[in-house]
Amino acid sequence: MFHKEGYKIISITFLLIAILAVIVDKFIVNNWLNYLLLVTLFVFLILILQFFRNPKRHTVLDDKTVVSPVDGKVVVIEEVFEPEYFKEKRLQVSVFMSPINVHVTRYPISGKVAYSKYHPGKYLVAWHPKSSTENERTTVVVENQSYGKVLYRQIAGALAKRIVNYAKEDAVAEQGTDSGFIKFGSRVDLYLPLDTNIKVSLNQKVKGGESVIAQL
Repeated sequence: MFHKEGYKIISITFLLIAILAVIVDKFIVNNWLNYLLLVTLFVFLILILQFFRNPKRHTVLDDKTVVSPVDGKVVVIEEVFEPEYFKEKRLQVSVFMSPINVHVTRYPISGKVAYSKYHPGKYLVAWHPKSSTENERTTVVVENQSYGKVLYRQIAGALAKRIVNYAKEDAVAEQGTDSGFIKFGSRVDLYLPLDTNIKVSLNQKVKGGESVIAQL
């Protein structure tokens, strides 16, 4: 199953690879070079298909837990000052996505979308300390009665050139369902209440929509 954001790119890739494969087969007479080029085209196609895959996730709905919004590795767990929305200290948990991870963004909790804003910006590498405030990004806040407000921020990286955000203010969010997509990018930050119970550790691999990041 592939994400809808990849349909156009996948179709174009199929067409280009088919054309190139015909050209290679017709004009490259060296068997080894012919074979190498065809294998390279096939590997490229597999990488594109893998990038836009959208596997079904089994989210256990729970208003008292925050699930990971994306697949990847936990790279930050620290208390920070959140300047855009809360304007106070929060616990930040950041998940870094490599190019081979699923890049679907999912709602970390159920509730009402209280805030959603896009920020144009730079394309610093995702682990750069200033990427959270200077890179292209979207900020979304979801609120429910049990957990309160949770902010998550999609951040573009050096390869990411487009962030897709489906979250609209006042919309109803369901935990684990699609809330966006980061094309060829790269990191999501969560900002949680200070008294929340973090359930992950640094360098732990997590799955979007399934791995519990925090709990009341």
